[in-house]
Amino acid sequence: MRKLCALFAILGLILVNFSLLYSQVEEKDEDISPYQFTIDYEVPHTPVKNQASTGTCWCFSTVSYLESELLRQGKGELDLSEMFVVRNTYPRKAESYIRLHGNATFGQGGQSHDVLDQIRRCGIVPEKIYPGMEIGEKKHKHGEMFTVLKAILDGTLRGRKLTPRWKDAFNKVLDIYLGEPPVDFTFQGKKYTPKSFAENYLRLNYDNYVELTSYQIYPFYEKCRLELPDNWTFNSNYYNIPINDLEKIIDHALKHGFSIVWDGDVTERDFSAREAGYAIVPEKDWEEKTKAERKEKITEPVKEKKITQEMRQLTFDNFQTTDDHLMHVVGVAHDQKGTKFYFTKNSGGAEGSKFDGYLYMSRSYVRLKTVAIMVNKNAIPKKYRKKLGL
Repeated sequence: MRKLCALFAILGLILVNFSLLYSQVEEKDEDISPYQFTIDYEVPHTPVKNQASTGTCWCFSTVSYLESELLRQGKGELDLSEMFVVRNTYPRKAESYIRLHGNATFGQGGQSHDVLDQIRRCGIVPEKIYPGMEIGEKKHKHGEMFTVLKAILDGTLRGRKLTPRWKDAFNKVLDIYLGEPPVDFTFQGKKYTPKSFAENYLRLNYDNYVELTSYQIYPFYEKCRLELPDNWTFNSNYYNIPINDLEKIIDHALKHGFSIVWDGDVTERDFSAREAGYAIVPEKDWEEKTKAERKEKITEPVKEKKITQEMRQLTFDNFQTTDDHLMHVVGVAHDQKGTKFYFTKNSGGAEGSKFDGYLYMSRSYVRLKTVAIMVNKNAIPKKYRKKLGL
């Protein structure tokens, strides 16, 4: 009997171990991505940061881009303060909103040119000088602050006659949540103002940076006002070019050591920045799939749509492509079938992300879902610069 019990015990242990081994194999199988990426070339860039619970991707992506530009120019690695730019942008948005009697966009979003505009006006500071977290939060969180700011503006507009005090109240709220902007500071043993730091330490030529888009509703190779809610300044300096040329410019820039800021749509079912770490445009739309097809697990790279200029215009017009998110494209890669992907630095932090805060956007995704890019005009091939008058 004892021998029989011992035998059952041994068999039980074997079954338990086998079960554990099987479950571990299953877990490993689930972790294996259907896409295996190889980076072809990568532009030097700074580490991933976290915009957290804010709508400030426009600032994080563009500041990351400028940090990359500093690296490219041999000026070393700097961690610049996004929130200093955000702090100085809000009063400008508020003034526009008030002057237009509330018939304008007042939100947390923005565009790449907003960062350059505010640095020109107010300068910039290192992150450690102005972290923008005055109320003791460990991560950025702007929901309550934005609600209070919007209430001040809407309350002001309800008055029959405006007083100048609404600006004081508005700025005081920003100071309470983000902190008072420094008048001057010391960095590496030298004293600067935010403007002198931008002008004398960074020494970036902001006129070198241009924004490009690609839509049939605007004349090609001319400037246009890209009609987006977050283009709250009504900027009319977007250069409109065909999508084939835009793709060539992106590839040429990345191949020659220049990164880009990408502005586009991230609402598609096949955009998965954190879990899967890639964005694709499958040949068959989700709505066209059967129930069985929708349940199928992707085990290898799927065939994607061939994107045309007409498809871009259609999805822009019917709101399938909207201005959702800005990111920093820092390289080019390919999957195991040779399909081109763009290696992209996101601003959602590294924790819980498949590729530590980075993702891969397929060629088809970028061709269809790009709303605009910012790039150094010196990264644009000469023939396109000539067409654009740059």
